Amino acid sequence: MDEQFAKYLPLTESTAYILIALIKPLHGYALMQKVAEMSQGTVKIGPGTLYGAFGQLEKEGLIEMVKEADRRKSYVLTAKGRSTLKEHIRRTEIMVINGRSI
Repeated sequence: MDEQFAKYLPLTESTAYILIALIKPLHGYALMQKVAEMSQGTVKIGPGTLYGAFGQLEKEGLIEMVKEADRRKSYVLTAKGRSTLKEHIRRTEIMVINGRSI
């Protein structure tokens, strides 16, 4: 595994969904709805968890704020975030292949 991803992986399920949702810019409420929809209701992210995650992911350079209007901040995945997400997905696919084989 590339060392640049080592400190971020494995991603939690919630973090993975947040990064996937941020392929396009979203603000917090829209992101919470998108994650619930994508996960078929299996992952629900509350405001406290989400805003803590936004702060940490932005600090790590995985996402960036792209717009602020009416107290709504919109975030999007950075190139570093996209690369980290791709590596997470690659690792998850290996696990799924092994899981299906049993």
